[in-house]
Amino acid sequence: MKLYRFITGPDDSAFCHRVTAALNKGWQLQGSPQLSFDAVRGVTICGQAVVKEVEGVDYQPDMKLGDY
Repeated sequence: MKLYRFITGPDDSAFCHRVTAALNKGWQLQGSPQLSFDAVRGVTICGQAVVKEVEGVDYQPDMKLGDY
């Protein structure tokens, strides 16, 4: 099964740590990171897609993808 996640958050070290944690759990970057500016909050928001192949597990809509 192939899993997909889109990690988002403010452009700060916590976002980088979330992506780094995903990479260390076997997720792979998919495409380029995305940036958007939230003018109301005055914050740059980052997004990064990641994918992962998981063998022996069937996809279920209620899965918590971050646990894999």
